[in-house]
Amino acid sequence: MTNIVVPVVCTGYLPLTRTVSLNDHVKMDVLRARDRVRHSRILGGVGIGNFPVQGSADPNSYGLYTTKIKLGSPPKEFTVIIDTGSDLLWVNCNTCDNCPQSSGRGVKLNFFDMTSSSTVSLVHCSNPLCPFGVQGTDAQCSPHAQCSYLYKFQDKSATSGVYISDEIYFDTIPEKSSPASVNSSATVFFGCSTHQFGSLAVPVKAYDGILGFGPGSLSVVSQLSPKGIIPKAFSHCLKGDRNGGGILVLGEIVEPSIAYSPLVPSQPHYNLNLESIAVNGQLLSINPVVFAASKSGERGTVVDSGTTLAYLVEEAYDSLINAIATAVSQFATPTFSEGSPCYLVSTSLDIFPSISFNFAGGASMDLKPAQYLVHYDLMNAAAWCIGFQKTETGPSVLGDLVLKDKIVVYDLANQRIGWTNYDCSKPVNVSVILSKDKYNNPKARRSSASNFSMLLHATIVALLMHIM
Repeated sequence: MTNIVVPVVCTGYLPLTRTVSLNDHVKMDVLRARDRVRHSRILGGVGIGNFPVQGSADPNSYGLYTTKIKLGSPPKEFTVIIDTGSDLLWVNCNTCDNCPQSSGRGVKLNFFDMTSSSTVSLVHCSNPLCPFGVQGTDAQCSPHAQCSYLYKFQDKSATSGVYISDEIYFDTIPEKSSPASVNSSATVFFGCSTHQFGSLAVPVKAYDGILGFGPGSLSVVSQLSPKGIIPKAFSHCLKGDRNGGGILVLGEIVEPSIAYSPLVPSQPHYNLNLESIAVNGQLLSINPVVFAASKSGERGTVVDSGTTLAYLVEEAYDSLINAIATAVSQFATPTFSEGSPCYLVSTSLDIFPSISFNFAGGASMDLKPAQYLVHYDLMNAAAWCIGFQKTETGPSVLGDLVLKDKIVVYDLANQRIGWTNYDCSKPVNVSVILSKDKYNNPKARRSSASNFSMLLHATIVALLMHIM
């Protein structure tokens, strides 16, 4: 159960499922292959609102976190991938001529039927939300022409379809811990996929669609927060044990020690300014220019829970790996597995150093050994391999490996991301805020949950999504 300290009218929630535990014994090259497919999508897509698909540890399956949502009237249920790397909610359309009918898990896929919903609306290409229409005018739009899309990715996969609007439903818990649950809905703009190409059309990789939590204008957060239905923030806390799990909240998880760093402006993804890296408190000799973000998003440091491992630019990677090797040289036997440095260890993980990523605004992300090591059995001995990977192009990416056992808050209203180490098997305090307040200390919010709740205004809906 999640303890909620929020004076709100109702709290909505969706259950989440993690398809593969991060601690499953999967080969490192398989994890890298899965991440390569993902990065070719989120970092190489063309156009507004590209649709990167999250993957499990198996590169043949892109789903990492999934949830069930209901759309239309009467509502129909869809299993969709939760994705912080894309913006739009989209599902398979019943008119799709190249969509898989069932998934690799032997589950029949669901399709949205526009003729069976009494609340569906077609979106004209002049709609301001239509990425390729002429906003606010019918110029270059034929009469009654629908807003359509075609998105291509570097891995040669693509999806096309039309935009529609309809109801999305949340199960809600009324104010003051009433035992009865009610149903709430809101109108959202989403995609109905009518054709899929390449790897998206392969059944083993298929789901009903994707629910995007990216920073763009088409995400559910961006659509509903201006209406006062939800706050412009979401949070997650991913458990690091073998079973995975945790919680994803549409709103803020409140914890006094959360440290915040500002987002780099005008980026297509959640990009932060990493300034330095320290090992056991000692700063590494790395030129800060290697971390600098670019206007195109091709550099910098991206936070992405859909990436399994963590990726650093070459200069930072080499310096960090050398520092770790020096710290454990007297206590562990070095070896290599699938191109990654590993260590045969007969004692506890305490021999490995702590690592700190230091970001703009004075926020440090402190990593314990379990948050950057991957366990394997090599040569009939326990081995721990470094989860950091080297990237020669593109931004550094902080993935699931280093984000586990942390509360991570995406405060989009104030354009910042915050985090703190936390046991995600424990209850969390959740609060939401609609005002555009700025906090004096970006490193930490030190209000207790009960005191913080006094800052809230108006009527707010918080969406809780449990990862199982």
